[in-house]
Amino acid sequence: MHANPMIKSVTIVGGGTAGWMTAALLSKLLLGRFDITLIESEEIGTIGVGEATIPAIKVFNQFLDLNETEFIRATQGTFKLGIEFVNWRDKGHSYIHGFGKIGSDLMWLHTHQFWLKMHEKGEVRDFDHYALNTLACRMNRFRPRQPNEPPPMADFDYAYHFDASLYARYLSKQAQGRGVKRIEGRITKVELRAEDGYIDHVVLQSGETVGGDLFIDCSGMRGLLIGDALGVGYEDWNHWLLNDRAWAVPCERATVLTPYTRSMAHGCGWQWRIPLQHRTGNGHVFSSSHMGDDEAASILLKNLDGKALADPRLVKFRPGKRHRAFEKNCVAIGLAGGFLEPLESTSIHLIQTGILRLLALFPGQSFDPRDIAEYNAQTDFEYRDVRDFIIAHYKVTDREDTPYWAYLKHMDIPESLTQRLDLCRSSARFFKHSAAELFHEESWVQVLLGQGLRPRYDPMVDMIPEDDIRAHLKDIEEVIAEYAAKLPTHGDYIERYCKAPPLLEMA
Repeated sequence: MHANPMIKSVTIVGGGTAGWMTAALLSKLLLGRFDITLIESEEIGTIGVGEATIPAIKVFNQFLDLNETEFIRATQGTFKLGIEFVNWRDKGHSYIHGFGKIGSDLMWLHTHQFWLKMHEKGEVRDFDHYALNTLACRMNRFRPRQPNEPPPMADFDYAYHFDASLYARYLSKQAQGRGVKRIEGRITKVELRAEDGYIDHVVLQSGETVGGDLFIDCSGMRGLLIGDALGVGYEDWNHWLLNDRAWAVPCERATVLTPYTRSMAHGCGWQWRIPLQHRTGNGHVFSSSHMGDDEAASILLKNLDGKALADPRLVKFRPGKRHRAFEKNCVAIGLAGGFLEPLESTSIHLIQTGILRLLALFPGQSFDPRDIAEYNAQTDFEYRDVRDFIIAHYKVTDREDTPYWAYLKHMDIPESLTQRLDLCRSSARFFKHSAAELFHEESWVQVLLGQGLRPRYDPMVDMIPEDDIRAHLKDIEEVIAEYAAKLPTHGDYIERYCKAPPLLEMA
């Protein structure tokens, strides 16, 4: 048996959401077995525009033993049942990509198959009426499901909206309470070992040096360690994902707290709206090849719910990923490893999976290249999987009203996505090719039908008498409507159970 001794120290470069999520989970699960140091500079700051999540964030918070009510209050959070897409299929059209299950199956056939058949006959309502999450969004209603509740509440799922900077601060206190050492300072130099090119230490502006066995790059899009020091290149996906800039601005909070994120398409991009307890987060993601910065900022400011609370901030990015997220003794987590626009709220999730993958493949002192190769292969699959789902929103559309939308509708797409769309058009069937795929059938169904794809339904549907299908869909619709009507409003639930104190009190 060959020994593979444990490493002794982990150095995280960069704070923000990525850095403090990493520090919090490593310090919690590794039980003080390593010295963990985090270096961040208040002078540099963080992007902090990612404030919407997907349901898997609950698993991360459970790993940390976070109390949900306390977490919501500490981050000025609200609940999220899905995403509303406005003007994506065409101007004036809206649909919701909700979490949770759609309707109920009949034999092995899923609700959308029956809906497609009856939609051709004009005998069904909008697809949003056949899932509890989506109808609850339309009605602004929410409460968590209780243990042992029957369907459809048993299938009700949710995520969160929260202030990313407050979340990082909240996790920072927890991590430092468990012994993580925080160093304030700006890194001016990264020194590599001469014998193998591994990172030996970093040098701060003050002259202080900080070493480590494993370095985790959470330095944002710059990729201070993975890119600048180790020279790992970047795979650019801008030919599929045209957007490369975003203006971000907070505005006064909305009177009605909606339990969903809104994505509103514009002529050369789209605008996010994320309702928090103390403000609403907004941003305009756009293509700089099709629109100037000033025009993009103007569009954003004209489409706010309330008064802007700050000047808009411009963020420039390159859609794509590092060729390798794990190189030598360095792992890139978050934006340092890649960037996919926040259309489906996957940014924080990709941080989460990067950390969990690191734990599953945690290196010993040998930094075995087989473990590193597996980490990189899994990361590569995940980014491409999410990439394809995001591209589908642009490819499947009726819009051709601007050069931007015309290009996207007719562009060549990755073969992996072509195959999936072709299978859907054939018989509205969806299959996961790997357990590692993030988005389930329900997500693909809601987005592709919402974007305007009208596939043929599964021929097996014709085995069932139409009267039985009508009765089945009517039953789903009535039960969903009954349960949605019983839910409290989202605002009332927050007011009663998890209202956050004013920011001044929190400070």
